[in-house]
Amino acid sequence: MMAKLRFHIRYPEDKIPSPILYEIGQEFQVVPSIRRADVRETTGWMDVEFSGETDEIDRAIQGLRQKGCMVDPIELNVVE
Repeated sequence: MMAKLRFHIRYPEDKIPSPILYEIGQEFQVVPSIRRADVRETTGWMDVEFSGETDEIDRAIQGLRQKGCMVDPIELNVVE
C-alpha cells in the first residue's frame, strides 16, 4: 500500500554538509519531499514527507537513524 508519511529530522552538526536525504532516496524505494527546513552551520532540521510502501519508509527511517539523524513522526500522516 502506498503511503505518505511525514517526519521531523534533526541532523547532527557533523552531518549537515552530507547529502543524507539524497542518499536515502537512492538506497530505498521512497520519494522524499522537503516540506520545511532550517539548516545552518551548526544545526539542521527538516520536515520531510516520504512517499512509498510503508515497510520501505520504515527501512528508510532506520537508515536515517543509522546515519546519526534523530527522526520523529509528525502527526497528520496521510495514508492513501
